[in-house]
Amino acid sequence: MILGVIPARYASSRFPGKPLIDIKGMSMIQRVYMQAKKSGMLAEVVVATDDERIKKHVEEFGGIAFMTQPEHPSGTDRCFEALQKSGVSYSHVINIQGDEPFIDPSQIDLLANVLQEEATELATLVTSVDSYDLLFSEGEVKVTLNSNMEALFFSRMVIPYIKGVDRKEWYEKFTYYRHVGLYGYRSDILEKITQLKPSSLEIAESLEQLRWLENGFKIKVAVTGHDSHCIDTPEDIDRVLGLMGL
Repeated sequence: MILGVIPARYASSRFPGKPLIDIKGMSMIQRVYMQAKKSGMLAEVVVATDDERIKKHVEEFGGIAFMTQPEHPSGTDRCFEALQKSGVSYSHVINIQGDEPFIDPSQIDLLANVLQEEATELATLVTSVDSYDLLFSEGEVKVTLNSNMEALFFSRMVIPYIKGVDRKEWYEKFTYYRHVGLYGYRSDILEKITQLKPSSLEIAESLEQLRWLENGFKIKVAVTGHDSHCIDTPEDIDRVLGLMGL
């Protein structure tokens, strides 16, 4: 059985109270929750929050929410506490980003299928890069893969470097991938990675998944054709609504 967890913090340096913002008559956290519930692979969906306002709101629209410790350094740690508080022996957990109100349920299903493969410890999604601007944006995390569709490295820089080719043509000469921020964990592995100390690569890139790689864990990767549309700032709301044709 797979538990879907939506980490939702109230505090945000760029957008305080973001989970509760109204998007066309519905809060962002409710939109994420409803999209996640459409997945056919999740046994249950819960919100893991550090704020009573969010918990109360989720319960008012009929969702399940757990209060978690405010000092968690990442959504991964919040997911593990939610797993513990669920009281159910879920085999796997999927971390669903709380700032993607229009996440496609098929992405969750794709990740769930990869996650349930026997050898998979951790899993995530990527999508191909189709422009120079996306490839060289430091806000986009790029992923390099091995022949088994496992992550070799995540970076805000472009890897690999293509020698002798103009940078504006790189994305046409090599298949680059960028990260889609969904994570899947086998439950026993989730417990192990939350015990790890921050690693040097993680600190350098500010990417927690590098801690897992640096400690020898494998991250299975699946390719999705669906883009991700995060809302990080108030200005992103109109942009995302425009992309969704709303």
